[in-house]
Amino acid sequence: MYKPKPHTSKDAHISSLEQYEELYKESIESPEQFWGKVAERLNWVKPWNEVSNYDFNNGKVRWFKDGKLNASYNCIDRHINEGFGDDLAIIWEGNDPNQSKKYTYNQLLKEVSLFGNALKDLGVTKGDRVCLYMQMIPELAIAVLACARIGAVHSVVFGAFSSDSLRDRINDSNCKVLVTQDTGVRGLKQNIPMKDNADNAVKETPSIEHVIVVKRTGEPVPMDSELDIWWHEAVSNVSANCDPEIMDAEDPLFILYTSGSTGKPKGVLHTTGGYLVYTSYSHEIVFDYKAGDIYWCTADLGWITGHSYIVYGPLSNRATTLMFEGVPNYPDFGRFWDVIDKHKVNQFYTAPTALRALMKEGDKWVENRNLSSLKLLGTVGEPIKEPEWKWYFEVIGKTECPIVDTWWQTETGGILITPLPGATPTKPGSATFPFFGIQPILLTDDGKEIEGNSVSGLLAFKSSWPGQMRTIYGDHKRFMEVYFSKFQGYYFTGDGAKRDKDGYYWITGRADDVLIVSGHNIGTAEVEGAIGKAEGVAEAAVVGYSHDIKGQGIYAFVTLMTGVNHSDTIHNQILDSVTKEIGPHAKPDKIHFTPALPKTRSGKIMRRILRKIAEGDYKNMGDISTLADPSVVASIISENQ
Repeated sequence: MYKPKPHTSKDAHISSLEQYEELYKESIESPEQFWGKVAERLNWVKPWNEVSNYDFNNGKVRWFKDGKLNASYNCIDRHINEGFGDDLAIIWEGNDPNQSKKYTYNQLLKEVSLFGNALKDLGVTKGDRVCLYMQMIPELAIAVLACARIGAVHSVVFGAFSSDSLRDRINDSNCKVLVTQDTGVRGLKQNIPMKDNADNAVKETPSIEHVIVVKRTGEPVPMDSELDIWWHEAVSNVSANCDPEIMDAEDPLFILYTSGSTGKPKGVLHTTGGYLVYTSYSHEIVFDYKAGDIYWCTADLGWITGHSYIVYGPLSNRATTLMFEGVPNYPDFGRFWDVIDKHKVNQFYTAPTALRALMKEGDKWVENRNLSSLKLLGTVGEPIKEPEWKWYFEVIGKTECPIVDTWWQTETGGILITPLPGATPTKPGSATFPFFGIQPILLTDDGKEIEGNSVSGLLAFKSSWPGQMRTIYGDHKRFMEVYFSKFQGYYFTGDGAKRDKDGYYWITGRADDVLIVSGHNIGTAEVEGAIGKAEGVAEAAVVGYSHDIKGQGIYAFVTLMTGVNHSDTIHNQILDSVTKEIGPHAKPDKIHFTPALPKTRSGKIMRRILRKIAEGDYKNMGDISTLADPSVVASIISENQ
């Protein structure tokens, strides 16, 4: 257990465990009072009549009824009106280390207003959907805020998605306008065909009336005079004054698609008031953000982390937020650390998958960097395992920076389970305790609450919070089925979790990533963590496969540190580590050493593919176009044959 350092606790927003417990108790016992007070951090055109009204039996969630506000105004104008227009809002760091831009709040307001008016000129009105398909360029954040300003609903589609995926998302939400760029750059890729992909999608999207194109690289791209317009031309003849549309708290702010375990992607819908209250508050408290800090979340705006903790949360708090176009290993494995030193970053928020990739390359990339500006380190996207947690803490944070290991989902809008840096003693790999107002519970398969500590079960929540999604766009029935039908009266996350003897929460993986081996329930994340503790292991992914005796066997795909070769010794060390950490029943039946794992551009391991390989089903891989490197699949299959 790692206790907060005195220098962290001293000035923290929440400075002790006692303070956390007291506030938490208030947030659970008097939620109306608590969230009503928190909501005052925003500027409301008209106050709400009722703080919350929800019914999980019918999938109904409402917060700040009849309250009126505008998200863009709260992220920009009000800071200017308070005299902070010259403060830095966004730092953009390009893929090329020599390219960067800075936007003050005054400059951001001008750009957002121009683009808001450009959208209005093209016929976009309140409630219309606008699809944004870009890499991590400043115009993406500007377009998000411009949509919010004029009351349009933005749907950001991750820039690595194929044209088919883009088409399906545009059609599902019936978008009126698509915003993209000529070509994109990312790492060694210097010509990502963004406009080409957009053109291919638009052939089958009848709702699209206009395509706006940002000139990012200057590469020649075909432009349809009837349909296409350059961004710079669209903003050249419009006013720089764009009044913010007054929105109801429950008016939609954005749709963001997330993959389900089955079926087509779900259009998760978030609304304006509750979402902004929750992201603003959680950003300040979890990251202990204070005026003047430089904050960097490495996520992409194509995912919820980018929405909540690059744009809306930070900017509503008058933060300086950093956007990064590049990748952690370009031009070399020290890029993250160079960016931190260049911009004097104070809070750094990234994914365990990136940390594992960097840890694998050794400490030499860190040793000649300064990193003294860092005050806090955060992780998101998946449970962090102990080896990379310790590396992050010791090598990157020099044991001086607390680590906030945050658990949440696209559907939750913001962080639900997390340490607070000045208050919570941390355990490597544990998301620790619930955030304010959050009531997690563990359920049995038949929906009974599991009381006490040292228990495992399915993670659900028994009450609502302001950032919660409101529906699946155009399909409320599916919303009910996915989140509320399995356990009446609860929001079900789809994740398994354990609560240890001290009441700390540990996420054990997706409920469908729990293997039943000889009658034992075994979480894949738990086995992966145990494998990761074996010497020389960089990363592991565990899946189940059909086993004649056990029902399910455990198949482990393992990548080793650079310079380490697989051997019987390593093989046995892995088995010993799993036996030691979990027990002999959890030992992998097969260990497959491979140089790389199939990952999406966002760094998620595509376990569906690994399951197919483990079963020897090589012909039904499905769509692998979203992989960062599709050739990884072929190389794993060839190793397996």
